[in-house]
Amino acid sequence: MPRLARLVPSALALLLLGVPLALYLTRDDGRLARLGYAPHAPDWSLLIAAPSAIQIHVAAAMTALLIGIVLLAGIKGTRLHRGLGWTWVLAMGTTAISSFFIHQINPGGLSLIHLLSGWTVVGLPMAVYAARRHRVQAHRRAMTGMFVGGLIVAGLLTFLPGRMMWAIFFG
Repeated sequence: MPRLARLVPSALALLLLGVPLALYLTRDDGRLARLGYAPHAPDWSLLIAAPSAIQIHVAAAMTALLIGIVLLAGIKGTRLHRGLGWTWVLAMGTTAISSFFIHQINPGGLSLIHLLSGWTVVGLPMAVYAARRHRVQAHRRAMTGMFVGGLIVAGLLTFLPGRMMWAIFFG
């Protein structure tokens, strides 16, 4: 599949998410201000003061996000793809496992968002196994699903009002 054809779904997703958000922000009539939104530089002291499980989780998630973008846009099957892929698997595994030590949404227990972490812990070895067996389509589907669900969807949920990323960037 040509590289441009692989980028079209990502660009379409960005367009479908970004355009409505941009339109909302231009016409919100102060609703975000009532939520406590005030434009400012990110307040990284909140992340520095957070428990180590959250710091590890954020570092691993950011690593996985950046490497994942490179992997999705790059040429598949090369030595670079395999090397970065193993690094991505380690970062995703660290992200998923560290999330089980974070209980801000449901103090003392797991929340629904932890289902994505469970899915990742199970799906990563299966996707690696598919790649080792040259089942490219199964590997592609699993890895793309983990990238979208485990990084993009879960990452967007961290920016809801009241969550830490909201406070860092908008609070």
